[in-house]
Amino acid sequence: QVQLVESGGGLVQAGASLRLSCAASGRTFSSYNMGWFRQAPGKEREFVAAILGSRGFTYYAPSYAPSVKGRFTISRDNAKNTVYLQMNSLKPEDTAVYYCAADVVRTGVPVTSDMAYDYWGQGTQVTVSS
Repeated sequence: QVQLVESGGGLVQAGASLRLSCAASGRTFSSYNMGWFRQAPGKEREFVAAILGSRGFTYYAPSYAPSVKGRFTISRDNAKNTVYLQMNSLKPEDTAVYYCAADVVRTGVPVTSDMAYDYWGQGTQVTVSS
C-alpha cells in the first residue's frame, strides 16, 4: 500500500507561482513512475506531467491552450520520497484540484493515462484569480 499526500495548493493571483509537493510512502519510491493530474470543475481529470522512476524522464501534457510545458516543471527527490510540481506564470485556467499519482506496478500503460496509476492522493486545490 502506498500513501500519497499532496500539499502546497492555495489561492494566488494570475502570474504567481506555486510549488506542489507529494510525499509518498514506500521503500522503493525511486522505482515509481509519478504523475500529476488536475480536474477543473465540470471537467474531466487531465494529465499534467509525469516523471519516470527509472531514468527520471519527464513528460508534459500535449499542447492545449495554454500549454503547461514551459510553465510547469515536475521533479522528484528520491531521498525524500517526494515529487514536486513547480508552477509558474499561473493563469485562471490553471484553477483545478491537482492530484498526485503513483505508478507502482508499471504495467506499461503510458504514464500520460490515468489508467497507468495504482495510487492517488486526496488532491490539493489550486485557485488562480484574475
